[in-house]
Amino acid sequence: MSGFNLSEWSIRNPSLVVFFMIGIVVSGTLSFLKLGRAEDPVFTIRTMVVQAQWPGATLDDTLQQVTERLERTLQEVSNLDRLRSYTVAGTTVIFVDLVGSAQGQAVADTWYDVRKKVADMRHTLPEGVVGPGFNDDFGDTFGIIYGFTAEGFTHRELRDHVEEVRSRLLLVPDVSKIEILGEQDERIFVDFSAETLAGLGVDPGALIAALQAQNMVRPAGVLRTGEEALSLQVSGAFESERDILDVNFVAAGRMLRLRDLAEVRRAYADPPQPAFRVNGEPALGLAIAMRDGGDILALGDNIAAEMASIVADLPIGIQAELVADQASTVDEAVSDFTTSLWQAILIVLAVSFLALGVRAGTVVAIAIPLTLAIVFPVMDLVDIDLQRVSLGALIIALALLVDDALTTIDAMTRRLAAGDPMNVAAVYAYKTLAFAMLAGTLVTIAGFVPIGFAQSSAGEYTFSIFAVVGIALIASWFVAMIFAPLLGTMLLRPPRAAVGTEPNFVLRAYRRVLAAAIRARWLTIGVTLGFFVLSVLLLGLVPRQFFPPSDRVELLVDLRLPQNASIHATQSAVERFDARLREDPDIESWSSYVGRGAIRFYLPLNVQLANPFVGQSVIVTKSIEARERLQPRLEQLLAEEFPDVVGRVYPLELGPPVGWPLQYRVSGPDPVEVREIALRLAQVVATAPETRRINFDWMETARELRIRIDQDEARRLGLSSAATSSVLNTAISGTTVTQVRDGIYLVNVLAREIRGQTLSVETLRTLEVSLPNGRAVPLKQFATFEYGQDHPLVWRRDRVPTLTVQADVAGGILPESVIDELAPKIAELSATLPKGHRIEVGGIAEESADSRASVFAVVPLMLFLVLTVLMVQLRSFQRLILVLSVVPLGLIGVVLALLAFGQPLGFVAILGVLALVGMIAKNAVILIEQIEAERKSGMGVTDAVIEASSSRFRPIMLTAASTVLGLIPIAFTVFWGAMAFAIMGGLLVASLLTLVFLPTLYVTWFAGRERKLEGST
Repeated sequence: MSGFNLSEWSIRNPSLVVFFMIGIVVSGTLSFLKLGRAEDPVFTIRTMVVQAQWPGATLDDTLQQVTERLERTLQEVSNLDRLRSYTVAGTTVIFVDLVGSAQGQAVADTWYDVRKKVADMRHTLPEGVVGPGFNDDFGDTFGIIYGFTAEGFTHRELRDHVEEVRSRLLLVPDVSKIEILGEQDERIFVDFSAETLAGLGVDPGALIAALQAQNMVRPAGVLRTGEEALSLQVSGAFESERDILDVNFVAAGRMLRLRDLAEVRRAYADPPQPAFRVNGEPALGLAIAMRDGGDILALGDNIAAEMASIVADLPIGIQAELVADQASTVDEAVSDFTTSLWQAILIVLAVSFLALGVRAGTVVAIAIPLTLAIVFPVMDLVDIDLQRVSLGALIIALALLVDDALTTIDAMTRRLAAGDPMNVAAVYAYKTLAFAMLAGTLVTIAGFVPIGFAQSSAGEYTFSIFAVVGIALIASWFVAMIFAPLLGTMLLRPPRAAVGTEPNFVLRAYRRVLAAAIRARWLTIGVTLGFFVLSVLLLGLVPRQFFPPSDRVELLVDLRLPQNASIHATQSAVERFDARLREDPDIESWSSYVGRGAIRFYLPLNVQLANPFVGQSVIVTKSIEARERLQPRLEQLLAEEFPDVVGRVYPLELGPPVGWPLQYRVSGPDPVEVREIALRLAQVVATAPETRRINFDWMETARELRIRIDQDEARRLGLSSAATSSVLNTAISGTTVTQVRDGIYLVNVLAREIRGQTLSVETLRTLEVSLPNGRAVPLKQFATFEYGQDHPLVWRRDRVPTLTVQADVAGGILPESVIDELAPKIAELSATLPKGHRIEVGGIAEESADSRASVFAVVPLMLFLVLTVLMVQLRSFQRLILVLSVVPLGLIGVVLALLAFGQPLGFVAILGVLALVGMIAKNAVILIEQIEAERKSGMGVTDAVIEASSSRFRPIMLTAASTVLGLIPIAFTVFWGAMAFAIMGGLLVASLLTLVFLPTLYVTWFAGRERKLEGST
């Protein structure tokens, strides 16, 4: 490289450069200690939940009048990927999913647009609709959860203490929000007898009006005197049940007290609200979320210290147990990966010392921490924490960043051996190879571009691979050009005469092999191409996978009862399941959720919707081995003792959440036809012997009791359908008439028929309905009763009814292989569907395909950058083609390594394969440049090729050895294993082919042209 010489400047200013080195080490150390710690990289949950209620509406009315209207409006939102809606009678829940390309502020702007558009159309919704409400915090992670159990305390007493704990914990730094789990709101029930009221000629409406009037908050005004302003307060607000009992009102000319007409009692909401249990005991939970940018380890320490003080103040009988502790999980995970990082550093250093000797190895050894010391401050600057992906990326980068320092020191050593003075040898690498090394570095970074710019959740999850590797490689080039030459002048010594001129045994053997390959050039080329074709054919035998399961010890157990089941039935099922977990020796602890799924305690968690028929348990096992033993036992337990429950036992997921491994969506305008197709599809799925627990997200119908009002008779009695519905609601569920303000709580007062919860169909017929004139008549006088069947819920996708067939797979079987096996049969079924109906693959297959597509969409940009850098450096189409000819040959090693070690070709492994493009091209570029330099010195083609290849043999093989050995610490981890083996195999084989196949191909091309030129002259 001509012009300003960084290496020469470094040698001329040693004190300044050493000062910079010390400053870099100090800042790098401080940044390393300051960097945030996390278990997984943060990625955006691009989902907002829009929810609305229409009390009393039927499923069809809710679907057509609320869900449909909202979905039409939401389809106008920018950045929309899809709408998913879930509708039950009286309630609609819509999930607004954005495209993967929506980032940062664009997501926040879209959520604002959703609110604005829905507010603009709010007036078009039917009268009586409550909401819509919005939840764009769907992705908040509550990494620390405490469970509180109590012996000898009521639920309200326990809740009072938990509310106090919550108030204290909200003051802890970095806490953003705390949710209480399992709280049961209190109710004050005013239970009356319709027959008694009718006998006294009392209209229930008068009773309700009296309660509302006395407890209503209204301003009484402000009395202003000459000296002060006095606000007027009118007494009468309810403070307890006694105040309600003392209410009196006039009916039929008499003064009556409520205590003479009704029973007033305080109890909990009925039906119960979603509940929380810890180790089989009813409990309340506190789920704590950290603010953005906080340090989870510091938060964990601060919470633990505050909880120690809080627990000391709790009364005897109330126990606090740590249910989820992301801080300790992160600490353990980061410690494990940090250990792997240090192991990789030691391995690379050992390789350097063994191959280069003590002095040259020391230069490389110093270059590694110097490079990392540059990387850590930049990571801190761009908000990249130490987490699973960034730490793995550091290990990958570590193996790559040694290359530049190795090349510089190797060139310097060779020039010293050739007799050059120290200052000349120190700047030789910069003069001859600096631009080639920079081009190789940029090409390597370009290989990671698809990872950095993939527009998907999976791409966002793995973004720090691109960022960390890119930062490290750029830093390594500057370290090799500035610091390594200066360190070389301090540590290296010229070899003794006659030492270093003779190649060692390994190099002599390589030269013989290369010479033989060049002589049998067509055989060499043919064998290489044959292996490449074979690897392409064998690629189909490599199993596919999206992301592997997590290596955490938790197991999740989903319990889904029939969709018309009550929360009482779910509570009973969860209690029975809890009882079977108590004595299991592999279980450390567990928590259970009734009527909802687990709160998002782990970012990639697939959160279950809150529904009365849903339960979920989070089981913490004693080890990974215990988890593997426990899973089949629990699956057998669910199959044998919970036959009416759709159960699933599975570990936590890595990467974006997907839910059931196998998912096939049936969509179409006719729900009845959709249901029939789904049944046929389920039969097809069942033909695969590896499938387990086939189920549907909505399928079964539920009974309903339809009350047909004789409108003529009702009008004669002075009643309407609305009045009848109101009477039934008051009698059975209760009508909220007012609220009692009890400290920080608002307690609803419900008036209801004393027999409401025990009514049967027969007693419902005789239910007394009050008339406007004070009399009462039985309901059967103007109504008839009949049973019907209807779906309790309907899922839609982009406004089309969609039923999902879901299934699990047998242990040890990858879902992708089952999907491939079923593909022809499902295609055959799809060909028979009526017009407008279709079957789509969902779940892992869909998410994996979307993620791969987002990566491959950036591959053209990667290729453009690679070709541009190579062309700028090589300035020859011939040499460009030679470099590119070696790049795909890395596939030989990739396939062999994955097959040999039984690793799947997952999403992360694909990223590794793409990254190999730059790694292989870098070696090829520098070798081609070295050959050109040798030819310019006067050598013939063959001699130049052998000499240049021999000079590049040690750096290339050392880099390959450093990479392969340096990746060993993460090669057997769950997340990085497949990628590590892909890079190890691909780079090792590609390095060998770069040293044998590429020189042979170069001689084959240019030697023939050289002979032609000689013949013409």
